[in-house]
Amino acid sequence: MNETFLAIINPAAGGGRCGQRVGAVLGRLRSAGIVVETTETSAAGDATRIAREAYARGYRKFIAVGGDGTSYEIVNGLFPESREAASQVPDVASRENPSADEQTPTLGFLPLGTGNSFLRDFSDCKASDHGLEHAIQALLARRSRPCDVLRLTHKEGEIYYINLLSVGFAADVATLRHRRFQALGRFGYLLSIFLCLARLNRRAFPLRFDNQREFDMRPCLFLTFNNSKFTGGTMMIAPDAVTDDGLIEYVRWGPIGRLGLIRNLSTLYDGTHTRHPLAERHAVRRVEFQLDGPVDVMVDGEVLTLDCQAIDVLPSALRVVV
Repeated sequence: MNETFLAIINPAAGGGRCGQRVGAVLGRLRSAGIVVETTETSAAGDATRIAREAYARGYRKFIAVGGDGTSYEIVNGLFPESREAASQVPDVASRENPSADEQTPTLGFLPLGTGNSFLRDFSDCKASDHGLEHAIQALLARRSRPCDVLRLTHKEGEIYYINLLSVGFAADVATLRHRRFQALGRFGYLLSIFLCLARLNRRAFPLRFDNQREFDMRPCLFLTFNNSKFTGGTMMIAPDAVTDDGLIEYVRWGPIGRLGLIRNLSTLYDGTHTRHPLAERHAVRRVEFQLDGPVDVMVDGEVLTLDCQAIDVLPSALRVVV
């Protein structure tokens, strides 16, 4: 097994700031004795391909250098490859099995893009530089912990994530911004919120979890299926999520009206929205969908359109340097 960290760098992240700053940051790691090799991405999907090929060559330690999208792509390059390798080791579930541990990949972060929501669970990362410093100190201290990986099965295959997946209002805003207003930056995000508020689409996403017999057909504002607490950098969408409990933190907000949503928007940032009468949360092991067709989803900052079928958990399938 290769003990070298492979830093997969998205130089375009953060409007190009990542490419400008990464050299100095990697220099700090190397001066502390951490062996780091580097490779850069140039197009969407590159990080997934690079991580998959590197894992096959024996790399087990990776650093996502960029934003949420970079770490999302790396995770999808590591799975299901690492799970298939681990399944070939007898007694893989045993924590005393060193061969199984050798198959578990480790992922560190250098948030030099627009942000890293996952790190907010472990440090006050409101300021991007503070989040970066926390990530650097975690790498220097060789500090890692187990992390669950959530798997969405859809009609065309599978995707993997460590932060959250959402459908409904949040995904609608992200999709509109991505498709029409990406070039407008922060203003494009605010414009997307305004337009989605104006046409507030509260609808059902039929699902059931664990041993439920009936599908929940109630309309809602949004649903999120979380491994960690934060999204969008500072929005605490799932305040009760734990990254290594083997569970999906499922948060639902019912069909709240426009004025109610505007009045309660601030509660999405401190996690108190889950106390709203129309909100509920559950810690579950599996979710099954019964959708009519593909829907827009936001997963770890990425916008996709998928025919969702189920979400389950790969417990402690990854180690994260946090």
